Amino acid sequence: MSKKILVVDDSPTDMKRLTLFLKSKGYSISTATDGEKALEIVSEDKPDLVLLDIMLPKKNGFQVCREIKTDPVTKDITVILVTSKSQSTDRFWGLKQGADGYLTKPFEDNDLVTLLKEHIQ
Repeated sequence: MSKKILVVDDSPTDMKRLTLFLKSKGYSISTATDGEKALEIVSEDKPDLVLLDIMLPKKNGFQVCREIKTDPVTKDITVILVTSKSQSTDRFWGLKQGADGYLTKPFEDNDLVTLLKEHIQ
């Protein structure tokens, strides 16, 4: 059974790139374009990992990450922030909200593969 990854991004270009790449690696993919929808999918489907942009409509990635990590039912789901926000304060706040990893856009596919191998076995 393939691992389930939820990709949360409001950029159609980034969403398509991530989705096609992850499917080519054999992962089962679901998608959301805003924070509220992401939380619905996490609650219903319990993905193995969430790739989460920070700048999202309705609820930002920091809020979504915090809600996932403080819910006893979903707290063990791996959350990796994938964002263009590259300042050290953004990384700090992302990890403070419970994120398991932080990847800055644009990134090399190998960097994503490395993070996935670290967090999904």
